Amino acid sequence: MAKYIYQNKNWTNFTWQDKAINTVFGDVRHLQGKIAGQMISLGFSAKEEANLTTLTLDVVKSSEIEGEQLNYDQVRSSIARRLGLDVAGLVPTDRNVEGVVEMMLDATQNYLQPITDDRLFGWHSALFPTGHSGMYKIEVGKYRTGEMQIVSGAMGKEKIQYKAIEPKMVQQEMNEFINWLNSESKIDLVLKSAIAHFWFIIIHPFDDGNGRIARAISDLLLARADGSSERFYSMSSQILVERKRYYEILQKVQHSNGDITEWLEWFLHCLKNALQETEISLKKVVYKTEFWKLHEHTSLNERQRLVLNKVLDGFDGKLKSSKWAKIAKCSTDTALRDIKDLLEKGILKQEEQGGRSTNYELMKME
Repeated sequence: MAKYIYQNKNWTNFTWQDKAINTVFGDVRHLQGKIAGQMISLGFSAKEEANLTTLTLDVVKSSEIEGEQLNYDQVRSSIARRLGLDVAGLVPTDRNVEGVVEMMLDATQNYLQPITDDRLFGWHSALFPTGHSGMYKIEVGKYRTGEMQIVSGAMGKEKIQYKAIEPKMVQQEMNEFINWLNSESKIDLVLKSAIAHFWFIIIHPFDDGNGRIARAISDLLLARADGSSERFYSMSSQILVERKRYYEILQKVQHSNGDITEWLEWFLHCLKNALQETEISLKKVVYKTEFWKLHEHTSLNERQRLVLNKVLDGFDGKLKSSKWAKIAKCSTDTALRDIKDLLEKGILKQEEQGGRSTNYELMKME
């Protein structure tokens, strides 16, 4: 069995080849600066909207990586309430949603606060408010006292993917990790974010939730790198897209002799992709803000506002009267009346290529 990285002496003296990561690292820093510049030129409400959208995606996607589906509208509402944003269409939220949101907001809004055992325990307790992970009772709000193995495969054909550090060593390893996290170092904060993510995953200090907490630590350090609690790009959304590679790289580098170049390379490329995605989504946010500015005095009912927001956020598929009825929870007749009103107001138009059913789209803004 190949040796794990933590079985090496002084295993946390990580090394990497600068030459291999310099180009992508430069690209990441350039894109971060470019996006920060674009954000400054945005109006207040567009900035708020971009921040809210990013934080919502970060929470939803980080849970999705672990196979847990959270309700997007609930997450968005929970964040908006906690940030005191005046957002239409807030919905009540479940306790498990509140917990994940609490952790993420603590990481990104209080990014300058030091990380301590207690703070991590608080995040862990927020993630598992019932003391259970699914049906299983777990140790909550403290480091694990049991062995930890990550196993994959069907029952009876399990394969051990990773065996974590012995429980009796966890506190000592976490002390070293937390000291490093909180100390000033010459390492650029973007690289520190990548190293922290890997280091924490290797220790695997909790019974469950290690992936989500590792990503929250990464986000905290990226907020420090940006010098801002406003988040405009979501690393978790991109990790979800590249999830297969994420696990492959972690598995490969967990057996390294201390050289983590491959992990850093992957992390930086993933971050670069996240930043490029942001450039696309920012255009959407700006368009949405300008749309509502243009129509701030147009009389619209709640259903129309709800569906128009969904269209502006870019939902899948075409807008038909049946889809309208489903989203707005109304009859098809009511949906058609709503649509007809928007056609008359010049907000919607019929799509050119009609087929058997009529599709509608937004009129281009002048």
